[in-house]
Amino acid sequence: MTCYEELKARGLIAQVTNEDEIREMINAGKATFYIGYDCTADSLTAGHFVTLTLMKRLQQAGNKPIALIGGGTTTIGDPSGRTDMRKMLTREDIDHNAECFKRQMERFIEFGEGKAKMLNNADWLLNLNYVELLREVGACFSVNNMLRAECYKQRMEKGLSFLEFNYMIMQSYDFYHLFQTHGCNMQFGGNDQWSNMLGGTELIRRKLGKDAHCMTINLLTDSQGNKMGKTAGNAVWLDPNKTSPYDFYQYWRNIEDADVMKCVRWLTFLPLEQIDEMDQWTGSQLNQAKEILAWELTNMVHGTEEADKAQNAARALFMGGGDMSDVPSTTLNEGDLTGGSIGILDLMVQCKLAPSKKEARRLVEQGGVTVNDEKVSDPNTAYTADQLAGDGLMIRKGKKVFHKAAM
Repeated sequence: MTCYEELKARGLIAQVTNEDEIREMINAGKATFYIGYDCTADSLTAGHFVTLTLMKRLQQAGNKPIALIGGGTTTIGDPSGRTDMRKMLTREDIDHNAECFKRQMERFIEFGEGKAKMLNNADWLLNLNYVELLREVGACFSVNNMLRAECYKQRMEKGLSFLEFNYMIMQSYDFYHLFQTHGCNMQFGGNDQWSNMLGGTELIRRKLGKDAHCMTINLLTDSQGNKMGKTAGNAVWLDPNKTSPYDFYQYWRNIEDADVMKCVRWLTFLPLEQIDEMDQWTGSQLNQAKEILAWELTNMVHGTEEADKAQNAARALFMGGGDMSDVPSTTLNEGDLTGGSIGILDLMVQCKLAPSKKEARRLVEQGGVTVNDEKVSDPNTAYTADQLAGDGLMIRKGKKVFHKAAM
């Protein structure tokens, strides 16, 4: 099966321009394509998996990825999917985040001469002359058409700043610039980016002629893609210091039954024949599919050793087998105790089971915390150094989050 047909078979493509040309170019390994990443944090999340694995698939077929860091567009903020303005970052923050992104992307794609590139649109966007931009680029955009774009519609009632209104023009200019300076002939993006991407294609054709060979592919990332990488309001990070390999594994192991095969098809590199067989699985077999998904993705991000340890820990906790030593743990010292003990709220914060004592209190009062299989109902509960000695305490948050605390 050719690369383009595999993308379609995996359910990744929603709509495209120039499909025949796109198919031919991708299958021949002649696409130089870009995917944009606004670097608002110092780590990618599980929600970036679709584009990371896509870049890997395309590079394996001989195509050249450009990972475009939105150092310029991040200073504006994409209104898509948002109800408020994005926090402004400094250039230093953005540069730091970009470097973190590159280290994580290197687990998926190979950078170097003739291979993948990482570029930062701050290098051209921040140097633009506003009046020249209005004359040269602004004339190519219809305000009426822009207001009909889905990315703006959802913000009109809440309020859309003129700063954010420029986002489509800036993103379109990215494709125009990359087309001229890096031979970039294709762009990929989620379905919320379709209007912005079409703007870039139209800008190239209006400025450089109707025969300019530039193409746009809209990835099929529906509500699952939008929620992917978030659990209980928190992001699932690729950085192990933010989300441990065990918690990362558990996120995918606990995915909803209705989503597991979709994610196996989208995100793993398992052969399609094997996935087609798994599509017939029902009942308890779906738990096996979830284990496969969780191990494959944890292996991609954190390596085989960490994937095995996470799987062993999960089996030890939920199936009565495996090595309990792999369960996530926190080692406390005397300085963490007050008067020889530590309260459950402080303990949960210390173990990163809650971001604050307020949130820890809420979890306790709602009956969501157990320690050594006993439900904790009093937020004033405390544990002594003797209780923390040896094997320590096994804390469970909700039904599926476990953490050991010991001294």
